Amino acid sequence: MATDNPIHSISIYPPVGIARIGNSQEYFLASDIPGQAPKPTDGFKDKDGKVKKQVARFRIYAFDSSGKVIKEITAKDAKIEWRVHVANIKSAWYEFNNALDLEGYAIPSAYRNVNVTGNDRKKLVIDPGSKTISGINQGGKPEYMFDGGKFYGKDVPLGQVKTDGEGRLLFFGGDGNSASYDNKPATTFANNVGWHDDTSDGTVRATVTINKKVYEAEPAMVAVTPPDFGPGLYGVVTMYDVVLDLFIREFNYPDPTAGGVNFWRHIYPVLERMANTQWVNHGFFVLFGHNSPSDLNSKALLKVLADPSARAKPERMRIFKWFRNPESKEQKPAEVPPLYGDGFGDYTTITAVDLPLTPTLYNWFSQWAAGEFNAKPIKPVRPFESLSADEQVEALNRAPFQECLGGPFHPGIELTWPLRNKLMWEKPFRLKTVMEGESTVLDFGGLLSPAIALAADGPLSVSGPGSLTRWLGVPWQTDEASCLSGYDTTTYLPLPSFWAARVPNQVLSEDSYDRMQIRTLNIGQRLKHFDYRQDWLREFGTQYQSKINKMVHLWHELGIITEAGSAADAKGLLPKKVWKETRLYYSDIDASLKQVKYAEKEKVAEKKEIMLSAAKVSVRKRERPNFGRDEM
Repeated sequence: MATDNPIHSISIYPPVGIARIGNSQEYFLASDIPGQAPKPTDGFKDKDGKVKKQVARFRIYAFDSSGKVIKEITAKDAKIEWRVHVANIKSAWYEFNNALDLEGYAIPSAYRNVNVTGNDRKKLVIDPGSKTISGINQGGKPEYMFDGGKFYGKDVPLGQVKTDGEGRLLFFGGDGNSASYDNKPATTFANNVGWHDDTSDGTVRATVTINKKVYEAEPAMVAVTPPDFGPGLYGVVTMYDVVLDLFIREFNYPDPTAGGVNFWRHIYPVLERMANTQWVNHGFFVLFGHNSPSDLNSKALLKVLADPSARAKPERMRIFKWFRNPESKEQKPAEVPPLYGDGFGDYTTITAVDLPLTPTLYNWFSQWAAGEFNAKPIKPVRPFESLSADEQVEALNRAPFQECLGGPFHPGIELTWPLRNKLMWEKPFRLKTVMEGESTVLDFGGLLSPAIALAADGPLSVSGPGSLTRWLGVPWQTDEASCLSGYDTTTYLPLPSFWAARVPNQVLSEDSYDRMQIRTLNIGQRLKHFDYRQDWLREFGTQYQSKINKMVHLWHELGIITEAGSAADAKGLLPKKVWKETRLYYSDIDASLKQVKYAEKEKVAEKKEIMLSAAKVSVRKRERPNFGRDEM
């Protein structure tokens, strides 16, 4: 391989890759572009209704002595030998009570499965060991499977590795199987005794041989998380926002706004994410959704918000004052984002009960509100292959963190609170990792206190197989079915929410979407169907223990909230783009009922309903609760 610059070092990208659980044999690749959702052929489920896996793809890049990216290295340039070691150590770790970096409010934790002691605790560790793979289009053989790890003697497969036609690594996670060794039902959200799941995480290493010269690549990590039930929707605060804030404060990482805050690049994405949460939470729909007084996707409103002049300042300040200040010591639950914080459930009056923007985001918003910004158009997203090597590396740094939620971490469902701590990081975007062959340390004494957790030689000081997912709930399904929205039933809005962008709360069903599309209906009737939101977990009932155990066994039958066009916008009263529930199916429901088509039935049935006049439609739009304009 000939290059203008001699190769000084080799690194694996992304530094942290995100794979996702799926029980289908079909799969799709995780997005390489920040903020761009994958778009698998024929959707996120296969023809049998099983959920496709999201596969993490890892690449090799070469750098010169100055740290400049030279190019991606593929199998045509070099021999690449990949070594991957993942594990699931959740059940052998400590219980989750709350984030152990909550200063003054963290709750020390005892072991999970505390009744299991001594060498018997090894039965709680699912560790299939390291797997090695090289070449192109390899995989599918026993030696590439993460089999052999056991929980109480029961085999628990954690996935497999393959390579593509360029020799890149493809990591496939588990199938979503969770169980109790003694067949007892789950009883709680995060610390179910005797339970395991098949999420995992661990190290990704590579040896690269180029012209007989051997390079050991800078290692990466992979984490296997639950499915994304809202692909294309993002947390108001993302994990990228969280780690970027840390890197700017602690690593002297360059602030992306050094050249000035740009409305479309730095401000609008937060507003858009908050508006788009309307598709997975009814409260967000009422406050910021289509036809609301503060529709954050409204072209008319965005035109004003993108205006840096003094004339538009009152409107900018109106929006800015909605957001809670992350430095404030006063709890302000009426401020936004309307999401629970890390302290919810343990405390009621501290600021950590509610989620703020990161200090970095809040600083950007303050500059924007003051008019210190520009609104220059930004370049459209380009295909990954058309990016320069520098741009590719930057995209791979950001994309996995962009798709993960940045809170609340109670405990979280993807990556969680340790990532906002400097101890975790070798440098921006790359975690400290254990020496090859070493296991993750599990014993820090009978009680894991904040002082121990945050010590220089504590569990955050180095990451290894299982170290990222161990902080999360076991099994993941019970946490997702527990942490929803609207726990204060004295208000009619289902707010705040936990993780709506990944674990939906209220959704637009396929039935409602289909009825909304019928052009022969009166606009009032079409708006009725558009406005109607149904509980995502409606088929699981309301009894808590029954619901969380149904989630364990039937999670794959839930609908996935995906983007769909609206062919009939009804003069703007209906949006041109929506996210609707798709492929909802329950095994105890007659499958034939799911095939019913409503269009022709509605043409007859809707004629029997009272037709709303155009005047009533106008009143309806004006009378939607005026949150955000007067009451925020």
